[in-house]
Amino acid sequence: FIPKLTGNSFFEAANNGAQKFAADWGITVKYMGSATASVTDQLEVIQQAMDAGVDAIAISSVDAKALDEKLKEAQQAGIIVCTWDSDVSSDARSLMVSQGTPEILGKMLVDMGAEALQNRGKDPNGEIKYAWHYSQAAVADQNSWYVAGEAYIKEKYPKWVVVGGPFYSEQDSQKSVSIGESILDAYQDIDLIICNDSTALPGQCQAAQNKGLGKDDITITGFCTPSGMSAYLEAGILERWGLWDCGIQGALGCYFAAYLAAGNTCKAGETIDVPGIGKCEIVTNDALVPGDTTAEVNNGVVLLPERVVFTKDNIANYNF
Repeated sequence: FIPKLTGNSFFEAANNGAQKFAADWGITVKYMGSATASVTDQLEVIQQAMDAGVDAIAISSVDAKALDEKLKEAQQAGIIVCTWDSDVSSDARSLMVSQGTPEILGKMLVDMGAEALQNRGKDPNGEIKYAWHYSQAAVADQNSWYVAGEAYIKEKYPKWVVVGGPFYSEQDSQKSVSIGESILDAYQDIDLIICNDSTALPGQCQAAQNKGLGKDDITITGFCTPSGMSAYLEAGILERWGLWDCGIQGALGCYFAAYLAAGNTCKAGETIDVPGIGKCEIVTNDALVPGDTTAEVNNGVVLLPERVVFTKDNIANYNF
């Protein structure tokens, strides 16, 4: 079970969920990763997993293409490859456990920003100056949310003005703060910063806090775990952000990898009943990447059933 990096609240919560369910399912999940999010590190971890003789790999990829060759090598060695959170090319893995389509998640990011803007007295239908801050363009899911979000802004909020970027902090927690500060320095009249990455969002909030800015001065929103953002909520730095249950997502990534490794088969259009979680539908790969093809057997996308917006009113209900 390979995250983009260890030590990040999102990936640690995903591992906690995977371990919890794995005990009930009777499968052994080994959490393998590195403290930095780089292609080189992930290639090394994949090789370590191959050398260890694992039956399956479930990985959140730091790059949409750079791991393909190594993962195909793993497949040729008889190892099942599934992805979760961030994908690779669809012929380099069997199933992808996705948090949602680009349209669903891009719209969610923009809507959270618009609602928070309105709550601090800004007219979201007027001229709003905004920017995007996330890891890097090579991370396929984050970039697809940005592209879909931009299309939604042009349609729903045509008066919004993007001031620069997208800004990339490469899933580096220190860099996310410094990039966040540079955005605030360069665009002191910016209204909204959307952070579609669980390292960029707390980093951007820390940058605002360092500058003495709170939710009444600037709107910051994005995706991160509740635990990763609760301190900034309490400090009044942001009002709302969102995510999905990454514990469920991590568990499903491992379940489907083990399910196929055990000799089961599946195809797009089928629904699999996962013990303790429920029915999960498998859809074609073009749900994530327009025009993508789907192999007849053991290939496609599993979509998570729901997502959550976190505020002071509901954060106590979530413990990840």
